[in-house]
Order: sequence, then structure tokens, then C-alpha cells
Amino acid sequence: MLQLTDLAIRRGPRLLFDGATLMIAAGQRVGVVGANGSGKSSLFELVLGRLDADAGSLSIAGEPVIAHVAQHLDFDERDAVEHALDGDAELRAIERTLATQGHHGDGRLQARLEEIDGYGAPARAARLLSGLGFDESRMRVPADTLSGGWRMRINLARALMCRSDLLLLDEPTNHLDLDAVIWLEQWLLQYQGTLLLISHDREFLDRIVNRVVAIENGKVTAYTGSYSDYEATRAARLGQQAAAWRKQQREIAHMRSFVDRFRAKASKARQAQSRLKALERMEHIAPAHVDSPFHFAFRAPEALPAPLLRLEDAATGYDGKAVVEDVNLSIAPGDRIGLLGLNGAGKSTLSRLVAGRLPLMAGECVTATRLARGYFAQSQLELLNDQETPAEHFKRVFDLHEEQVMRNFLGGFGFSGERVFERVKPFSGGEKARLVLAMVVYSRPNLLILDEPTNHLDIDMRDALTRALQEFDGAVILVSHDRHLLRATADELWLVDDGRVAPFDGDLDDYPAWLANRRRGTDNGTSRSLAGINRKEQRREAARRRAELKPLADKVRKLESRLETLHREGKELDRTLTDNTLYGDERKDDLAALLRKRAALHGRIDDVEADLLDAMETLERAQAEAGAA
Repeated sequence: MLQLTDLAIRRGPRLLFDGATLMIAAGQRVGVVGANGSGKSSLFELVLGRLDADAGSLSIAGEPVIAHVAQHLDFDERDAVEHALDGDAELRAIERTLATQGHHGDGRLQARLEEIDGYGAPARAARLLSGLGFDESRMRVPADTLSGGWRMRINLARALMCRSDLLLLDEPTNHLDLDAVIWLEQWLLQYQGTLLLISHDREFLDRIVNRVVAIENGKVTAYTGSYSDYEATRAARLGQQAAAWRKQQREIAHMRSFVDRFRAKASKARQAQSRLKALERMEHIAPAHVDSPFHFAFRAPEALPAPLLRLEDAATGYDGKAVVEDVNLSIAPGDRIGLLGLNGAGKSTLSRLVAGRLPLMAGECVTATRLARGYFAQSQLELLNDQETPAEHFKRVFDLHEEQVMRNFLGGFGFSGERVFERVKPFSGGEKARLVLAMVVYSRPNLLILDEPTNHLDIDMRDALTRALQEFDGAVILVSHDRHLLRATADELWLVDDGRVAPFDGDLDDYPAWLANRRRGTDNGTSRSLAGINRKEQRREAARRRAELKPLADKVRKLESRLETLHREGKELDRTLTDNTLYGDERKDDLAALLRKRAALHGRIDDVEADLLDAMETLERAQAEAGAA
């Protein structure tokens, strides 16, 4: 269907890629991947006829109907359904012709209208919009009164409404919640045409595409299979380079060490086990991304008080109307909580309450005296000063004037060389998001609230964020449509639904079934469980059980702390052993002493891990008995 022959594209003086030769057959679902700025969107512009090749050619067989998501449209007072219907150009053309001919129009047009199910089109458009998060009321308001995010969803619905042969989607999930991403995924799997999909969502790609086109280092290469298959091939290719191979071995060893530590303290809760599986998979992912430009870590929090924050019968919302209420939640260092729920259920509202950005309407919020909150949401990008550089932001906010320290830190977020001193105004959405993330990371939070942090971030940056969160010592509250990030980060899932907040009984693989039941109006008792019965009595009983279990829990915490300390000593020792001078003859005694020290340290780690497993099993038995009582 699509043929690229010795193709080259430039943007200004910059060569994006050249020598691209490949064929995409009808019906294939192709993931187009590569770093931001590599030329993915330019390839789409070429397919749409908006850009000319600088060399070579692109040919498209036949005259296919091509659909894509417009970045900008003029919205008027018509509602979302009417705008979505504009995506079916033939339908609109028939409607216009019939409108001029009156009630007794051309019979052939009437027959064609029936053939394309034109009379059912408004219902199809409404179903598309519903899947993308629109409720009935939002569908019917004038589209020109909606925010940019909702307009982008209308544009996506408009593209899906088109009965296309070729569908081009450029980061379609950026403005979607997880429930809409899951719906879109199922829709695309049923799509009968050819799909070209640009996405930085690893799991979304993996579930949809059967071929990958990668734009890397100025070249375009096609791979057969899923995104995971592509990563495996890329890792093998990088492994053939000596320097990359050494990096791969270090990354694998580091990930394996973390996975082993996590395995020792992971509870038997389904989501914690799901996270363990995600981390084990990351051992295999790591070698494919050793050439990533992004490497950073959270600075150690100045304090880790427990609990960091506690909500009791809390309610919050807007304009005097509660969005969530009766919230009872205690957050301690090490907690990893992912928030689930339908679009508009209140996930971001709860996040803003925890972040201190929304006031309480009822109840109580108790915070630790040394609580340090770090908050990331897309709205935070608006707080950047367009006229300042990244360096000036860090000087103003953190009083940081050591240029090399600043360069080293910002370099881990992709701001290398003179980019540190360039004004923010022309930065892309991804660059602005990376700068805000850098400021959050540098602020040394002990409670981190992340509301859709991956929008506009490419896969390498998402991977770096995932790794940094694993090493973070504080607590994390996460809202994200990126399931890989959720799986690899969250040990607990909380469901926000019907104005209530409660633990979700299951893991991410159970969530689509819950969504389906919820949309059918049969939530298997979830809403009833969220409403709760006699909350004060429940809290008194929970407090009594916590008091009984406290000695066992304290023992587990002490052993976990001891294990963390030993692992930090091990990492320091491993860093010392990377000193090449140790391996000369003149320092062989030093090397032998360090190796003995490492062996002894590993022995102590094994002993503490065994004690920790015993303590955790004892605590879990006691918790189970308390729960059954």
C-alpha cells in the first residue's frame, strides 16, 4: 500500500533521515518509533502530501481514504457529535446534496446513505465520544466552549468516524485517561484498514502493532513483530558494540539487584506481585535503552516522617460541590499508590487535595511537620517563565548558582550543552515537561504526586522516570494512562468512583473488566463497598488491629531499613570496585580486601533477607487472622 524508495527528509538545514526504503502492506498495524524530533511526524506530513521529499519518493497504491487527527480545527457552536460526524466526508456530502434537493432527493443518494448506514451515524459518533470519555451532557454543549483537551478528543473521534483505508495517529493517547486508552486500544484492534501509529506508550504499542518502523540515527528501519520484539532486536544489535555491551551488563546487574531486593519485601497483594513481574521484565528492557540520553535520580529526602499525610473523612471539590468525600487515607514513606477510575471521577481532584492545591470542604488533613510535597501535572507547565532559561529557573527557585552542578543535573533530563541557557518559550511540550520534572526531582520531596507525568515524554524519558521512581525513598501517588509505568511503580491501586475512594480489589489486568461492568451499570458491588457502612466503627476497629500488629510491623520496618542500608553499602563498594587502578599488580592486596568485604556484606544481606521474609510471613498471618476475625 505504501512504498518508500531511497527517501530523505530535511527540516531546514537538518537532515532527519535518508536512504529510507520499505514497503507497508494493506492491513498492517505499524508502530512508528524514535526520539522526539527524529522525523516521525514529518513522515506523516509526507504521507498526507503536506511535505515534499528532499530525495527519493513515496508512493501510495490506489486512491485510499486517509484519516488523521487534525491538530487544529475551527470549532463552532455545534456540539461534539456534529463535529465528530464531519469525519465522514462522504456522509456530509450526501447530506448537503439531499438538503438542496428537498425531501424527495435523488434515489441513488438515498440508497447510498442507507448503504453506509448514514441514519445510524449519529449513534456511532456518540458511541465513539462516549468511549473517549464524553458523558451525555458534555456531548451536547457547544464545542467551542470546551477546553483544548476535550477538543483534541473530538478531533480523534472525527478521525475514527472516517471510513478510512489508512489511519494515521500521532500520539493519540496524550489527552486520554486510562479508561479511554483501553477503549481506544480495543477499537484499533478491530480496525480493518492500515494503521500508522506514533506512540511512546510501550504497552499500548505492544498490544496493537504487528510491525515497527524505527527512525534512529538518521535511518529508517522496519522490524516484524511487536514493540517488545523490536526492543529485543535492538538490544542484541547494541550488544555487538563493546561499549554498549559493558553498559548493558551494568544495567542488567543493577536491575537484577533491585528486583531481588523488591522480591524480598513484596507483599502477596496482586498489584505488588504485578509490579514484581513488571520489574522482572525491565531486566530485559534495560539493554535496549543503554544509549538513552536521560539518566537521573531523586535526591534523598531530608526527612521521612511516618505517616507523611493522613486524610480523615475528607471531602473536596469545586464551587462548593464535593467531587470526592468520606476519604480516609494514610500515606507513609515507601507507599506506591496508583489511582484508577473513570474520566471525571475525581482522580486529579484527589491528587490536588493530597498536593495541597485544593482546600478541604469537610474532614481533616493531618500532615507531618517535615512534609515536603512534589507535584507534577500538565497545568504546572504553565508556571514556567517563557523568558527564562532552565538555568535561570534553577537559580530563582533553588538559589542554585554552581554552573557545573546545574549542567550535570539538567543534562540527565536532556538539556545538554548550551540548551541550559536557551529561553523556554520555543521549547516543545516534551522539553517543558522534562524541565518541570527536573524541578520536582531537585526539590527533594518525600511525598510525590504525579498526575499524568508521561504526556509528551518519549519512551527513553519514560523509562528513566520509571527507574528513578523505583529508587525513590518517599511515597508516590500516581495517575497515569501509561500502564507500564503504573505496573512498574504502584504496589497498591485505589479506585475513585461515585465520589468515594477505596482500595481496588485486583490488579491492572482486572481493571478493564471492572470498566466494562461499570459501563453496563453492574459494578459487582464495588459502589456499595465504596459507600461503606458505619465508617467510624470501622476506623475504631482498624485502629485497634493496627495497635495489636504494631510490634510485628515495626520489626519488618527495622529489617527493611537495615536491608536498605546494607544495599547502599553494597552499591558504594561496587562503585569502588569500578576503579581500574585496583586491577594492577601494585594494588592486588587492596582488591583482595575489598572482595572479602563484599563477600561478607553479601552474607549479611542474605541473613537479613531471610529474617525479613520470616517477619513478613508472621505479619501477614497475623493480618489475615485479624481480617477474618
